[in-house]
Amino acid sequence: MRGPSALFVAAALIVAPSAASAQTFPQRSITLIVTFAAGGPSDTIGRLIAHGMSQNLGQPVVVENVVGAGGTIGIDRVAKATPDGHTILISHVNHATAATLYRRLPYRSADDFETIGVATDGPMVLIARPNFPAANIQEVLATIRRDRERISYGNAGIGSGSHLCQLMLFSALQARPTVASYRGTGPAMNDLLGGQIDLVCDQLTNAVSQMRGGRVRAYAVTSPERLAAFPDLPTMREAGLTGFEVNVWHGLYAPRGTPRPIVERLSQALNAALRDETVRARFAELSTIPAGPDRANPAYHARHIRAEIEKWGAVIRAAGEFAD
Repeated sequence: MRGPSALFVAAALIVAPSAASAQTFPQRSITLIVTFAAGGPSDTIGRLIAHGMSQNLGQPVVVENVVGAGGTIGIDRVAKATPDGHTILISHVNHATAATLYRRLPYRSADDFETIGVATDGPMVLIARPNFPAANIQEVLATIRRDRERISYGNAGIGSGSHLCQLMLFSALQARPTVASYRGTGPAMNDLLGGQIDLVCDQLTNAVSQMRGGRVRAYAVTSPERLAAFPDLPTMREAGLTGFEVNVWHGLYAPRGTPRPIVERLSQALNAALRDETVRARFAELSTIPAGPDRANPAYHARHIRAEIEKWGAVIRAAGEFAD
């Protein structure tokens, strides 16, 4: 009996620190790294979730915007942070696309993080400057095909949802307009409103207020079906672009090696935030869909990120567009 007892004690000693740290977690404020500029959709979603998680955790969850290199600078910062749960990441589909887009990454997208849970899903919408002459999506596509380089398209940086939408759109039309790449969706929207660029495929979360205010022209959504909030907007599929679907999902991550009980505690706080009526009401206004508990958990999220790396890797390799 001495052997098994000794093993039991040893196992208990290994587990005890993690259990104790989870019981006292969090011990101070938590930093939530957002990898795109303030004012953009990732920032808006991150701040709503941070507020909801703060209520549940009893400590502030403070958003810090760490921008640049398509979000990879902020992601790398979290990868190298102390794995104690006090520095976490919210990132969207760019976390999956970076694995293929960048020839050299200082981290491994799937292996250097603990997944906390998928947080939200959101379609994108093709929008134009307010005086863009096309009357409908068919005219927009015809204008891109005809004028090509004379049409300017803005994106929020390499690996952003707007960049992925761009890759699919240019591939489908066999045309390449002039591209302006920004350090986030907010700056791209500012130039669109000012007429410096013609088109952006933006997250609906970011575009909805401008659409309702008549400050941009909206032409089509990237969801498989029309949206209840905008029933008059056709889908890109309806416009004849078969298989055109871009869903921008956000997920939360902790550095690799963060104790499992702390990851589970963060996941509980994420789910509490996604159930919060104030958060849900604001998401509804932004046409953002909060994830249910079947997706807002570490196990599902781990499978999902690997599937997304494979899916978008094929798209990016087909487009032949990479970054150093």
